[in-house]
Amino acid sequence: MSYFEAIIIAIVQGITEFLPISSTGHMIIIQSVLGVKYSEFTNLFAVSIHFGTILSVVILYWKQFFKSLTLYYKLFIAFLPAAFAGFLLDDYISSTLGNVFVVAVSLLVGGVFLLFVDKWFSHSDDDNKEISYPSAFKIGLFQIIAMIPGVSRSAATIVGGMTQKLSRKKAAEFSFLLAVPTILAASGYKLLKSYKLICVENVNIIIVGNIVAFIIAFIAIKTFIGYLQKHGFKLFGYYRIILGIIILIFLVFGIQLKTGLD
Repeated sequence: MSYFEAIIIAIVQGITEFLPISSTGHMIIIQSVLGVKYSEFTNLFAVSIHFGTILSVVILYWKQFFKSLTLYYKLFIAFLPAAFAGFLLDDYISSTLGNVFVVAVSLLVGGVFLLFVDKWFSHSDDDNKEISYPSAFKIGLFQIIAMIPGVSRSAATIVGGMTQKLSRKKAAEFSFLLAVPTILAASGYKLLKSYKLICVENVNIIIVGNIVAFIIAFIAIKTFIGYLQKHGFKLFGYYRIILGIIILIFLVFGIQLKTGLD
């Protein structure tokens, strides 16, 4: 993997990680467009740059992490459903990550859902509404749905927040905060299994990728919150549908698509 390829992949990861459009689907497309062949290192790189995106959340919302221990309790409760499901279904989840057809269908179905989500779930205009412990747990249940490749963790948890009468902004912010323990746990576990691949020549590419992913994710989060408050989910719904159709067209014409997220 060249530095140019690493930077492009990190840019895409930084943009898509917290938007409701599925980072997995985009990793499939960008790696195929760039001609990046699957290898153990491309898998390691795709996992490692999640730490850059997570750091952007920590920096943006650092004040919330120091307010009180209540936030940590709620994040822990919300994290538990996905943690248990991930532990029990690890082999199944790993086997579906490389299924491009599943990703395409998930993008399409999720896109249609986002077109109507604002009508289906009434939401509050109070951005300061507190999240109760039961609501945190219910939002956490939506993360289990996001284990299906192409669903999008952020989309699932933001919608989960809206089902609990949270404002779009509040639901999105809790989704971002919940990403910290969730992605740290998932990525940390995968890195432990691949730590032997970390060597001097690979470290620089990983560092550059994380720096780029951090900067782009920081900008993406700030932009997304403002857009979501004003316009809702429709644009993201249409985008997911188009991307899903593109992937299906590739499959129909026999164009091989491979994700480094297996």
